Amino acid sequence: MFDQPFLSTLYTILLLLLLMFLVKFRPMPLIILGVFFGLISIFSISSSPFSLSLFSETLAQSDLQTTKYRNMVIDLDNGLETNARLNLPANGDGPFPGVLLIAGSGMADMNETGGYVRIDNETGSKLYPTSRPLFDIAKYLSERGFAVLQYDKRSIGENVTILDSNVWGNITIDNLKQDAEKALDVLVHQPEVDANDVSVVGHSEGTLITPRIAIDNPGIVDKVVLMAPVAINMSDLIYIQGVTNPINYAQQILDHNHNGLISVQEASENPVFDTLAGNLTLLLTKNITTANGTLKQLSPQFDVNNDTSISIDEELKPRLIDRIKSISVVTPGEKCDPGPPCPMNIKSEFSLIPNLDIIGKVPSDISILIQHGKNDSQIPIQQAFLLQQELTEVRHPDHTLITYPDLGHFFYPSSQWLSAVNGPTEDKVLEDLFSWLSDPVRDFKEFTILLKG
Repeated sequence: MFDQPFLSTLYTILLLLLLMFLVKFRPMPLIILGVFFGLISIFSISSSPFSLSLFSETLAQSDLQTTKYRNMVIDLDNGLETNARLNLPANGDGPFPGVLLIAGSGMADMNETGGYVRIDNETGSKLYPTSRPLFDIAKYLSERGFAVLQYDKRSIGENVTILDSNVWGNITIDNLKQDAEKALDVLVHQPEVDANDVSVVGHSEGTLITPRIAIDNPGIVDKVVLMAPVAINMSDLIYIQGVTNPINYAQQILDHNHNGLISVQEASENPVFDTLAGNLTLLLTKNITTANGTLKQLSPQFDVNNDTSISIDEELKPRLIDRIKSISVVTPGEKCDPGPPCPMNIKSEFSLIPNLDIIGKVPSDISILIQHGKNDSQIPIQQAFLLQQELTEVRHPDHTLITYPDLGHFFYPSSQWLSAVNGPTEDKVLEDLFSWLSDPVRDFKEFTILLKG
């Protein structure tokens, strides 16, 4: 590519040559002019100022600003605040249809960041993990004309940081619902937001909150989206996650002889089983003979076979059940460590009325979309089927279920055993979400219901 000074010189030389040829070849001025402008065109294709501007525009398209945002602070209660961000289209003042995003369980920030944010040593810029489901949704929708509000879960900051351990240790599902309603109120009062077109999108644990907000705020919420939703009681879901899944993996993958036994050593070294069951071998064993020659033996409390194998039904399953029973036990004064939800939070969710029993109470003029990955190992897709069946049973007029083969809990390609947390949300999921939210049929449906009423 030529720079501008070189092009200016080149055009001057070509112009002088043109004049010389016109003087010498007077009978053929049109031909000469054609040759001259042909040469100019050739250079223009790759090097002229006009072409350079087009070329630069093409190269810089990825740098064009398609969204803008405003950082905010939401007052939750009693002086407790959390960070939030309103994502807006780069052009226009609105009002735009509003969307509130509600994150899943654990130490979730506003983006549901799956990992740590690092700093580039050379540039000093932030390097974000590729898995940020709510960031993906906010960006996709705001680029296409929506105003999207995200907020950090109470007491959670960037990089999985607990800002207040006392608040974190005492979170209940009621707290999270109240926080979401505070965020919803902030959203509808923004000047760029169309308060008559507001949707609430919940993911995972957020789907426990989303329908309840719709039921309690029928005049504000127009649409709800349940991504990887919970249908049954949380205690039953935790049993699936903490007992059924690791037991199934042990039986189908680790029990090579189909005799109901698995090797302690193999189980402890299997990354999938370790993720499903946790560091269970530390609880089940004192000392066994490991690959490096360390002498260990199974704890007599669990090793009823007196060997280095675990009976899936007699040793592994009872211990998993015991652990499930203990996670909701609240011990006064005991600090909740970073990581999984705290006992107070789990206990509050165990006592919650299941979504399956309340989804039918979502008002008929509120549209419902359910999205679920078929390889979701954390919340099995059968949960979505149950909710869809209930909505059909109560004849809810506008509900849609979309499922995705091979996608896991975070809507990224995953195996049936583990939901991957190492990539962006699949485009098809975002496209379906946008199409459903922006479908004019939704508005027509609401209009006809109002007429009937």
